[in-house]
Amino acid sequence: QVQLVESGGGLVQPGGSLRLSCAASGSIFSIYAMGWFRQAPGKEREFVAAINWRGGSTNYADSVRGRFTISRDGAKNTVYLQMNSLKPEDTAVYYCATVPPGATMTTYGVNYWGKGTLVSVSS
Repeated sequence: QVQLVESGGGLVQPGGSLRLSCAASGSIFSIYAMGWFRQAPGKEREFVAAINWRGGSTNYADSVRGRFTISRDGAKNTVYLQMNSLKPEDTAVYYCATVPPGATMTTYGVNYWGKGTLVSVSS
């Protein structure tokens, strides 16, 4: 099993920045990719960004491309999401997730979820 613990959420004004962290532990060898999803009140959980655990290739949702950056620190088994130019519509609970080899970074492909961290963007 893999355990995921997110941190770094909080309240920020529009235009501000936050960095989320996700620390992984357990069966790290089984991870193919890690990613971030978010869920706003009354909406479905949606994909935000993903990174291949070994190769480092990245993928982003159109809504965050150019504003958010996903990165990883293999030595710390940690993935980060740097969020800049935040907008009120970015307000959501952000979840860290993993997928195994052969799976896609979708809610159906995810095999482990973190408990989430709340990001609120408001003036």
